[in-house]
Amino acid sequence: MGIIENLLGIKYPLFQGGMTMIANYKLVSAVSNAGGLGILASAGLTKDELRAEIKKTKELTKNPFAVNLMLMNKNIPELIDVIIEESVKIVSTGAGTPKPYMEKLKENNIKVIAVIPNVKVAKKMEDIGVDIVVAEGGESGGHVGETTTLSLVPQIVDAVNIPVIAAGGIADGRGIAAAFSLGAKGVQLGTLFLTTEECVIPNSIKQAIIDAVDTSTTVVGRQKGIPFRSIKNDILQKYYNLELGEGTKEDLDRLKNEALSAAIVKGDSENGLIMVGQISGLITRIRPVKEVVETLFIEYNETIKKLQEI
Repeated sequence: MGIIENLLGIKYPLFQGGMTMIANYKLVSAVSNAGGLGILASAGLTKDELRAEIKKTKELTKNPFAVNLMLMNKNIPELIDVIIEESVKIVSTGAGTPKPYMEKLKENNIKVIAVIPNVKVAKKMEDIGVDIVVAEGGESGGHVGETTTLSLVPQIVDAVNIPVIAAGGIADGRGIAAAFSLGAKGVQLGTLFLTTEECVIPNSIKQAIIDAVDTSTTVVGRQKGIPFRSIKNDILQKYYNLELGEGTKEDLDRLKNEALSAAIVKGDSENGLIMVGQISGLITRIRPVKEVVETLFIEYNETIKKLQEI
């Protein structure tokens, strides 16, 4: 058993990304039951809604799971209170620093995972007492940095003395083996879990991901907003045109939020933003979470054997 499995009490060193509007109790409990770490999304939830999600997750799994906190949200203090009251022992953070909350989290024996984009931030997270950092490369779906996973992970591994998780561009056992070879102690996956049976998104969006190829995604938002990766379609072109034109950041945010809802709620694959990683070209079918997780580590073991034969 490795350091991540021991630290968090899970079978596999595999995290499911806490994807906003998507990572609900059904997906999270399925991942945790399969031996990984399911991570509940809390962005956009009230404290009562988060409490309900936690309770429903607990009804479906007895295994550890985490809550993701997007730290730019204004209700973080009350969400942390709910996490403590409901005895969730792991949190994942992004979009800011957890420094103001570390003392309270540590007093309640909560493990803190921070998603980070570069070495500088990784060092800061280690200094404030974060337990694990997730090095997320630019191959990821959604909001991204500029550095690739292959370049980012080993630099962060060399810079800090806490465990590093690799994220971005991983969708099979070969990717897991590659991440471990870079010094990562585990992996975080998002895009692959979007096409599972337990994921809440409509089947039309799952099919759009399955139909994607290696060149199907691109990054927009660099000019006026926050860069993000999504599948190329009509609405993404509209966003890009607005970005290059006279659209304000507020205009871009409004369009992005409406288009995300169009995809996730309505299943509109042309007028909805489908934020997935470059690895979507490897995904070929919808499967249950349990099969996905077990297959990942069968493939990983097969990859290690093949490497030993070289």
